[in-house]
Amino acid sequence: MHRRLVILVGLTLLACGATVAEDGGGPVSVDASDVARRIRGRTYPSVFQAWAGAENVQDESRLHTMARHDLVFHGVGGFGLRWDGRPSGLATRLKPDSIPRGRDMRRRLLALNPNLVLLAEIRYRDASGRFLPDDHPFWRRRDGKRIAGWAEGGFYQLDFSSPAYRAHVARRAGAVVASGVVDGVMLDWWRDDDDRLALVRAVREAVGPDALILANANDHTTPRTAPFINGYFMECYRSKTATDWARIGKTLSWAERNLREPRINCLETWYHQSRRDLHLMRATTALALTHSDGYCLFSDPNSLPTGDHRHDWYPFWQKGLGRPAGPATTRSDGAVIRRFTKGWTVYNPMGNREVTLAFPEPVASRATGQTGRTHRLAAPDGDVFVSGRTEPSE
Repeated sequence: MHRRLVILVGLTLLACGATVAEDGGGPVSVDASDVARRIRGRTYPSVFQAWAGAENVQDESRLHTMARHDLVFHGVGGFGLRWDGRPSGLATRLKPDSIPRGRDMRRRLLALNPNLVLLAEIRYRDASGRFLPDDHPFWRRRDGKRIAGWAEGGFYQLDFSSPAYRAHVARRAGAVVASGVVDGVMLDWWRDDDDRLALVRAVREAVGPDALILANANDHTTPRTAPFINGYFMECYRSKTATDWARIGKTLSWAERNLREPRINCLETWYHQSRRDLHLMRATTALALTHSDGYCLFSDPNSLPTGDHRHDWYPFWQKGLGRPAGPATTRSDGAVIRRFTKGWTVYNPMGNREVTLAFPEPVASRATGQTGRTHRLAAPDGDVFVSGRTEPSE
């Protein structure tokens, strides 16, 4: 029998003060087995969308572009939902008429990609100045003035050290999950401190045990909050040195072992020179494939004046590997290799030398388009080899 969390007024959400919006559609269920099926059921490579979609795809709808990805997180408006209140940061309910629209959008997305996972960002750390009234106590202040969110963002910090504000955030998270439009929530700017531990406990209580929580821990680990979190959004802003890449790989491996199941780790790196840094895109993809069962993204640096996380869609991301057939192994030459049901992926980290892979049968390189028994792989780089059935020799 499927485990099913039925979110009803009077149960967990009511205990946390959350309100289930009424749209005439009856009780909303978060089906744990269905979420797990979609996570397990996808094939690889597996790519996620962080707010912004791919920009180089032509003649397709926004929904088709979203559905290219296997996991998407966005503000609630990206899924057709609207907060029922002004300013929006005060609301703990969704507009009732937005919920059917959001559910219809979910149905259409899942028709395009039955394994897609959808998450809504719940802002808790900072927001635009319009999020709350100027004089609201939920803003963090210094000398009576609101504190900037970050250098170039134009946002202001929110006071999540306040128990009242944490309860407010949890109510909002509960309302979004109860809408039935998304599978869980995403929390940005994550660290392992007392206030965030209290916050994630409240959010977990509000959304229930089976909804997904993704947290942006960058390339850090968070042992204290790990039991409440299903995955890291690893927004890896440091990727210029071999030490950076080693730290990223170590954190991703830790997250695969220690976060809550089902796990949805999402690895993102940024280009150094341009979106044509294809070796870095391939290295990021192969690192995600060898060190996790998660998702990858290669995108623009946040320092650009344009919106963050914009990216191209790369032919390298075409499905074809199937599913993982076992854990990765590190070869004596430093490359990391993992077998999939329809091929192999190899990650050669920054700081390593070029390696030669000798297969006992011809395999096709996704990077070069060449088919043969022997392939070379520079560093940093990664590759996908389709049709390989036996492990290559060193």
